[in-house]
Amino acid sequence: MIHFPTSQDIGDARTVISDNLVKTPVAPLTSDRLIHLLPIESSVVIKLEHLQQAGSFKARGAFIGISQLSKQQKNAGVVTVSGGNHALALSWAASKLSISAKVVMPSHVDPVRVEGCKALGATVVLVDTIEDAFNTMNRIAEDEGRTIMHPFEGEHMTLGSATCAAEFLEGCPDLDALIVPVGGGGLISGMSLAAKLHNPNIQVYGVEPFGADAMFQSFETGEITTLENVDTIADSLGAPMTAPYSLALARAHVDEIVRVTDDELLAAMGHMMDGLKILAEPACASSLAALIGPLHKTLEGKKVGIIACGSNISIERFQKLTTS
Repeated sequence: MIHFPTSQDIGDARTVISDNLVKTPVAPLTSDRLIHLLPIESSVVIKLEHLQQAGSFKARGAFIGISQLSKQQKNAGVVTVSGGNHALALSWAASKLSISAKVVMPSHVDPVRVEGCKALGATVVLVDTIEDAFNTMNRIAEDEGRTIMHPFEGEHMTLGSATCAAEFLEGCPDLDALIVPVGGGGLISGMSLAAKLHNPNIQVYGVEPFGADAMFQSFETGEITTLENVDTIADSLGAPMTAPYSLALARAHVDEIVRVTDDELLAAMGHMMDGLKILAEPACASSLAALIGPLHKTLEGKKVGIIACGSNISIERFQKLTTS
């Protein structure tokens, strides 16, 4: 039986993070360079979660998860797998709480993420692929007795994301719709839950890349999906599978999953740089890509919230992606 967190649970989670996490700002999209791209007569606000500790929303759930560990678990340390943002978030949370952290990452990730984890005191293990990373994480947990802190699956990750949505809607209570990036499902499971608790009529849309659309496929089939191949520039959205807890929450609270191409992500990255001066990684730009792409007609005349979910990208990688 899956437990869906309550409003009280979300409130308790906000208390846990209150002294250590950033209550990130929300800004209206009023830039002349963006207005003409948006749906007609829509009003759009963006939550700047890339200003969060460790550069992404992941810090919320990571801090909550480590805070809940027993003394024995804390002494043994933690391990995770990540394309970067969760690795940085767990490294930060572990450092904050004086716990040993080991993070497993694909060798192709942006070097700035690897160096960021090391700077925070984590041990980094590089492997060939994200699939290898999950296997290595499981082996390390078994061999070293470390607690696995899953990058998206688990109540602590959902609650972390729910605190983000609760903040968002506290400041913008009359939104008609939210557009939320989807990787494994940790962000959208919590944000959609908190949104529907706030207002059952709010429309929640998830956005995935075509090359990593496990959640879209799971919505189509109603079952857990494992992708044979992940092929997208949005490495932070490149989870190779869905998982039971986050999928159940998403299916209960998300109205639709839409997909965007890598070219649409690249265009949105450019718009965020030009219009907002945000050096956005592809995942960070995905909400905007969906708004000016597949959801453009649907959200005409609506009050819409989007999220800059995180942006741990080097200038070199940004330039390579946007000029290639």
